[in-house]
Amino acid sequence: MSELASAPNYVGLIRFLLEPFMEAPDTLRIHAEFSPATSRIWIRLAFAGEDKGRVYGRGGRNLQAIRAVLKAAAQATGQQIYLDVYGDHKSEPKINNHEGDRRGRPHRRSYPSSRRQS
Repeated sequence: MSELASAPNYVGLIRFLLEPFMEAPDTLRIHAEFSPATSRIWIRLAFAGEDKGRVYGRGGRNLQAIRAVLKAAAQATGQQIYLDVYGDHKSEPKINNHEGDRRGRPHRRSYPSSRRQS
């Protein structure tokens, strides 16, 4: 319990960082889950689709910067943080605790090269 008490207010920090980018900040939904055994925090965000471009930023820069701030805050307290973003604020984000799960991602195919020597 002492680890959680010394942890930063991640939900408040995310609201502070995201709401200036959003046209409809009231659609922002944040779900935080803390695992005391591993000192890991999973944050799941959902918001209205029209705010997607503003939140992500050009090339995902805004979201990368927010992740960097969260990671620095977590490292200062000896924790690890994971941030997942969902586009639809009406549905609850699905909880997936499997790190590195590759389902749903396209499989990378390799084709034989025409320059291959036998």
